[in-house]
Amino acid sequence: MPDPIALVPYPQSVIWSEGTWQTTAPWDELSVGLTEDLGRTEYALSISPEGANLTAGSEAALADGRNTFAQIVTGAGDSIPCLTISDFPKNAWRGMHVDVSRHFLAVAEIETLIDAMALHRLNILHLHLTDDQGWRVEIKGYPKLTEVGAWRDQTLVGHMSGDEDAWEFDGTPHGGFYTQEELRGLVEYARRRGIMIVPEVDLPGHMQAAIAAYPNLGNFPEQQVGVREVWGISDHVLGVDDAAFDFLRDVLTQIADIFPAPYVHIGGDECPRVEWERSSAARARMNEWGLTRVSEIQGRFTQFAADVLAESGKRIVAWDEVLESHLPDDTVVMNWRGADGLKTSTERGFQTIIASSEHTYFDYYQADPKGEPLAIGGLTTVKDVYTADFTPKKLGEEQERLLIGLQGQLWSEYLPDAAQLQYMAFPRMCALAERAWGSPEQSWEEFEERLRAHLPRLDAFGIRYRPLD
Repeated sequence: MPDPIALVPYPQSVIWSEGTWQTTAPWDELSVGLTEDLGRTEYALSISPEGANLTAGSEAALADGRNTFAQIVTGAGDSIPCLTISDFPKNAWRGMHVDVSRHFLAVAEIETLIDAMALHRLNILHLHLTDDQGWRVEIKGYPKLTEVGAWRDQTLVGHMSGDEDAWEFDGTPHGGFYTQEELRGLVEYARRRGIMIVPEVDLPGHMQAAIAAYPNLGNFPEQQVGVREVWGISDHVLGVDDAAFDFLRDVLTQIADIFPAPYVHIGGDECPRVEWERSSAARARMNEWGLTRVSEIQGRFTQFAADVLAESGKRIVAWDEVLESHLPDDTVVMNWRGADGLKTSTERGFQTIIASSEHTYFDYYQADPKGEPLAIGGLTTVKDVYTADFTPKKLGEEQERLLIGLQGQLWSEYLPDAAQLQYMAFPRMCALAERAWGSPEQSWEEFEERLRAHLPRLDAFGIRYRPLD
């Protein structure tokens, strides 16, 4: 039979049969149950003229099955085609990273994105909560993080060129933050849809907003800095005295309490050493710690964060720069700087997530920049995402097993609001979901045809997306 429903991502096995299921209340009439006959990641869905039945090997697989069922019934009317689906994901980590620190998103806007992720059987929302341009999470005992650190006075307009004299600013304050209660509500909202939220507190770099709130956390407490109003990398990193480590313990302990996920992302990317090199306190601490190179200071922060989080039963995830210093054995490495890093990370025995800037950065242009909204640069089309070779270097079997998934990135320097974020996410996120799920391979032309038929579902969810043409 021809495929009457364009599912994205496509299940591992779909068998179409004659007839339709006539119903006006498909969710009410769906029969659901767990079974030991299926693996923990598997679900089976059957629709016949008599009704619909969903079984799965775990609650997580049940959520995947419900999300497939949601695609089938969205826009189907009262007449639903009969079929049998046997399905499971190839990757455990099927993620989207959302940066709410450069531009804040209201809770309702994140919920809309969660709904769209669930529809595509993505299961991890990586929430980037802190950076130089804004601190977005309430931390008890540190009120200035949200009173000061969550707000910048103005924002750069247009691209950040090399000529500072040419920079223009909008003159409008920007900010916002989430209370712990709001974040717990968001965690539960996502959980009910089969999505786990993994929070990120970026350290020890990308900390200018925190240092603006509490100068004693920096390397030069006598200097008052503001929340960063431009993009790029700030030299203002955490200092090495006890105050900075006490602060991190408090932050990470509270983050671990808010988010039940077994992972916390600690950033670790783009950490300049300029201030540590100039700081007499940093040199003294290096002697105390028995370190010989300034670069080793970051390793101390990584180990400290890992130890604190381990007390709450959490593992750290970090961007691949952390490979440049000593790492705890159970670190999960997020590879963004190119495929060579996959080889390095897996050779050293670390579980690794593919998040390469070349193929998974959805803040890049989707077509010729002349006809597109302002973006950071680069070019990644939906076809590029679908056809990408994410592991171009030959990896051994043991290394392949350490690749646990795939993740798209929505960095928000040039994504000022939810509409622009959705436009940049979709339909590239649909292609990413297909690759992350590990659907049976098709040609680009076959996938594109299916994607076209799938796009009305995004319309039904109120998602703004870039047209394929």
